[in-house]
Amino acid sequence: MAKFVFKMENILKIKRQLENQERMAYGMATARVNEEEEKLRVLMTRRIEYENKAKDLVSGSLKVNEIISNRNSINVMKSMIRAQMIEVQTARKNQELARKKLNDAMTERKIYEKLKEQAFENFKKEIIYEENKINDELVSYRYQLSDEDEA
Repeated sequence: MAKFVFKMENILKIKRQLENQERMAYGMATARVNEEEEKLRVLMTRRIEYENKAKDLVSGSLKVNEIISNRNSINVMKSMIRAQMIEVQTARKNQELARKKLNDAMTERKIYEKLKEQAFENFKKEIIYEENKINDELVSYRYQLSDEDEA
């Protein structure tokens, strides 16, 4: 019996490997986004702490040096937060790019899998055609034998 061989099996295997690589890259990009967002949350929490401390400093006895130091700390936190927001946006853009690459890799793999399915369906049709042809030849041969016996 004939064995089905997909001529582009190697390409399909490569497409699957590429998809796995893109899936890992997307996972890493997502982890990076989560990491950068966590850093941003920490910075915002620290800024809130400094602002609360500033309120306490102003409400109690006035210590000018501490108030100035605290304001400087708040300003530093604000600039760090702005920089971290840029990092988060960059990480999100990289994540989106990785997602698009993953989608493209998945699409290519699916195309080759469809081609394999179609080739297999054609293979099955050819096998059925060959079997029918052999059956027709056998029937024809038997019919000829039975005609010769009658004559």
